[in-house]
Amino acid sequence: MILAAVGLPEYIALSTTLLCIGILVMITKRNAIGILMGVELVLNAANINLVAFNRYIATDGLDGQIFALFVIVLAAAEAAIAVAIVLNFYNSLATIDVDRGDVMRH
Repeated sequence: MILAAVGLPEYIALSTTLLCIGILVMITKRNAIGILMGVELVLNAANINLVAFNRYIATDGLDGQIFALFVIVLAAAEAAIAVAIVLNFYNSLATIDVDRGDVMRH
């Protein structure tokens, strides 16, 4: 069994697919948890691009991997803050439906 080598076009296709799915999830979901999952998919698509371009285009260094680590740290911080906001939202309104967020303005 001969496996074909995975090249840059396959990584770009995977990243594009994840980006499209993430954007679709952010647009269509009405609850905050679903929107956060879409944001995480978009960030993972960016990470795949960073690492793939560093592997196939950069001549030396680990710049893509380092930037990907920064994105992972950013995603972890975003998730922690977002979960705190969602919990506060749920405690105030007993729902995580983002369409009800305009009630908290008053």
